[in-house]
Amino acid sequence: MERFPAGRRVGLACAIAALLTLTACTGSPSSPGSAATPGGSSGPVSHGPPKSLRVEQKLDVGLQLPWSVAFLPDGTAVVSERDSGLVKSIRDGQATTVGQLPGVVPGGEGGLLGLALSPTFETDHWLYVYFTASNDNRIARVKLSGDANGSLALGATELVFSGIPKASTHNGGRIRFGPDGLLYVGTGDSQRRDQPQDPSALGGKILRLTPEGQPAPGNPFGNDNPVYSYGHRNVQGLAWDSAGRLWASEFGPDVDDELNLITPGGNYGWPTVTGAPGRKGFIDAKVVWPSTSEASPSGLEIVDGVAYTGALRGQRLWAVPLEDEAAGTPVAYFTGQYGRLRDVAKAPDGSLWVVSNNQNPDFALILGP
Repeated sequence: MERFPAGRRVGLACAIAALLTLTACTGSPSSPGSAATPGGSSGPVSHGPPKSLRVEQKLDVGLQLPWSVAFLPDGTAVVSERDSGLVKSIRDGQATTVGQLPGVVPGGEGGLLGLALSPTFETDHWLYVYFTASNDNRIARVKLSGDANGSLALGATELVFSGIPKASTHNGGRIRFGPDGLLYVGTGDSQRRDQPQDPSALGGKILRLTPEGQPAPGNPFGNDNPVYSYGHRNVQGLAWDSAGRLWASEFGPDVDDELNLITPGGNYGWPTVTGAPGRKGFIDAKVVWPSTSEASPSGLEIVDGVAYTGALRGQRLWAVPLEDEAAGTPVAYFTGQYGRLRDVAKAPDGSLWVVSNNQNPDFALILGP
């Protein structure tokens, strides 16, 4: 559940003016507060996050409740807007409406959510989308084509997967292709607490699918079952480290937001346990934020051994150093400076994009070291 109301390659020419006003907007690490790795101490990590992160540009391009950002090979950002159902593109500092996805029924935390580009996008032009429909949450893929002038348009839409339970909250929504070329899907429990501990149900899971939407071969509960891990409350971020390990950010209830290292077939405890209680049969989170007022971690990206996650209620960017299967002490940047932060994504040019979620209207930050 989102525990705080949502009330409230870039062109050089566009960047110069913004850089003149943003040169002082450097985020230095702030106190991690009550956030800690399990046991209240850092893991055996030999490095830390950057000493500072600089906002190279703030793109005030009139976004309305953006949820996910993905990048085309040429660096164009593609953004989903949750309530409007619009797909927008950002290029050279300007936002353009690409089209509206049919069948989106927004409400509460539901609407047009996650985006993912096909691993073979340059030949098949598929853009994958996770969205809330009238009776469920679904995944579709839509042709994303461009003309000679670089204008983008949405084409034919094909349903890939359906039946993910929906509710006003806990709809999950993050999708991402892994290094294995398979589609990973974070779902929420949709307020149905019986689902996360049931490996045959779709709620409260990470799913693993083929690009065509079939359960991936080798899944832990059989080749006809899409479930990859279970016992989740509301998965919001998916990212892989340099060794191909999958990490996921997840909303807790009133306590214990989590960063988890995902094991095939692993049970992450919800609703029986949260955080890292060390209880037999459940996998402890690698990072626990005991106070959800400091976190509500959403989109996740891993760059140079550091996991970055945007915080909604916490209104900051968290950075967690990773080493092998260990996570170090989280460090916060930009605390309270930019409001709710929904997604974090690495662009083809190496910059880190952070998308706000304030509806006033919303913007994108481009960060550099």
